[in-house]
Amino acid sequence: MPAPHSGTLYIVGTPIGNLEDMTFRAVRILQTVDFIAAEDTRHTGKLLQHFQVATPQISYHDHNRQSRTPELLERLHKGKTIALVTDAGMPGISDPGYELVKACADEGISVVPIPGPSAVIAGLTASGLRSDRFVFEGFLPAKPQLRRSHLEILKTESRTLIFYEAPHRLRQTLQDLAILGEDRQVVLARELTKLHEEIWRGTIGQAIAHYRDREPQGEFTLVVAGAELTQPIPSEAALKTELQTLLKQGLSRSEASRQLAQQTSLPRRQIYQLALSLTD
Repeated sequence: MPAPHSGTLYIVGTPIGNLEDMTFRAVRILQTVDFIAAEDTRHTGKLLQHFQVATPQISYHDHNRQSRTPELLERLHKGKTIALVTDAGMPGISDPGYELVKACADEGISVVPIPGPSAVIAGLTASGLRSDRFVFEGFLPAKPQLRRSHLEILKTESRTLIFYEAPHRLRQTLQDLAILGEDRQVVLARELTKLHEEIWRGTIGQAIAHYRDREPQGEFTLVVAGAELTQPIPSEAALKTELQTLLKQGLSRSEASRQLAQQTSLPRRQIYQLALSLTD
């Protein structure tokens, strides 16, 4: 069994519900590092007990990260190995971790990710919505005005949107999501990997109605379809004008055609034929 490298911070993913999702590599790292920096040592203690890990823990959470980060950096500089874990999922994803990782990167300390479960990816891949391009928004702002203002900004976002939400705020969040359009497709992934896992699909309007008389329970991952943007097809004259502008900037016909094809979503070959028809 290879030992961890000295002076290395390991970012270890842990189960988001089902303990069977723990990887063999994650268990090995937790068993062999010098310390485990945990968001909640009591919660992580149960995980360690289940996998018979006796490595000592040290707390690292939102309320002590300012004072704890220098201490962890000092241990790492002395050649110690530390595994960073949160209560569930990958550290740094709506959980503590970013500041410590950045500090290590700034000081040249090795950071090694140990991939594990993530509600973001689990919810997205099971949603049935487009997964080639997506945006993770985490938890929306708690203040109603800020939350609605942020959703106004996202109205024209064409990528799939992913949010986290707690059960006591779900109804209000669904009401606010109507800003995006009540006919927008949404998937509510509840209690992912756990006993009462549920994946509900419909529109935002239907989701509002669904939870009108039901009490939301469990943690939610909301996956919302991106906006369908209808881009007008430019005329041939407009395309030639834009091509001439790009050519005057020193671009070749091929490069100008490539750039314009990306901007308009028109076939590159079609635009290149127009470029060839232009006089020098």
